[in-house]
Amino acid sequence: MRSCRTFLFLSAAVITALLQEVSGALPSPVTSNATAEQLANRKRSFSIGYVVFPGWEPLDVFGPLELLFEMSFHYKLTLSIISNEVGPVTTIVPPHIMVEGEPPMDISFLLGPTITATHTFKNAPALDILFVPGGEGNVVLAQANDTWIEDFVASRYDKLDYLLSVCTGSASLAKSGVLNGKRATTNKGAWAWVTSLGTNITWVPSARWTVDGNVWTSSGVAAGLDMTYAFLKSVYGTDDLDTVMNGIEYAPHTNPDWDPFSVVHNVPGANTNMSLLDCTGPAGYD
Repeated sequence: MRSCRTFLFLSAAVITALLQEVSGALPSPVTSNATAEQLANRKRSFSIGYVVFPGWEPLDVFGPLELLFEMSFHYKLTLSIISNEVGPVTTIVPPHIMVEGEPPMDISFLLGPTITATHTFKNAPALDILFVPGGEGNVVLAQANDTWIEDFVASRYDKLDYLLSVCTGSASLAKSGVLNGKRATTNKGAWAWVTSLGTNITWVPSARWTVDGNVWTSSGVAAGLDMTYAFLKSVYGTDDLDTVMNGIEYAPHTNPDWDPFSVVHNVPGANTNMSLLDCTGPAGYD
């Protein structure tokens, strides 16, 4: 019996060919509608960097990484996990102030998955794509006036093809200065804090994600999956991507302008006229 992973990694063209051989009744595969740029991207290698820090949010990292992992079966991708030190980086943060006016809170009782940093911000390789996640660790770094993430982002931005933030990762982008003059969004539950950072930024309250030039920003946590789907669709087209999405059985939210959680979290300026239901469907079945 073939494994689930084996079937997941079969391309749409291979699956169609196998079924045609058995039934002889299926129509021919649909011709790719990829652009010239997308076809060129399929032949190039992308160097991806992912910033992590103590207190990173698991799904901010592993959600987009799942899609990148699956797409690396089809296209050439390399990955560098970047922190201020090489080695395991935990999701747990030290006691810190979580509510203004209250004493520091100890949340070390939480589960503490780790990810291994392969590089530091001092020796990270040349990058084409950089992801910056969020997490409670953003707050800890801010309280300690530790700016290594925004300093790294600012130093690398001019040489990146794409810069993407997930959730409160946009706080680091805002403080780095790269969002100046751009549209952006963030976690709707942390809206007040993040939008107080940076200057000359157009914060979009109802956006699930935003694109401004080569900078992509998403709403909270799971929105990183939706943004990454849209990002990979922009880079590669859908020929293999929709097969990947349906293989992992995730239905992406495909409207960048509508985040129902902007209403849930009472974000000022949120669009309250949209339905909060039925935002998604299987990829390729719009």
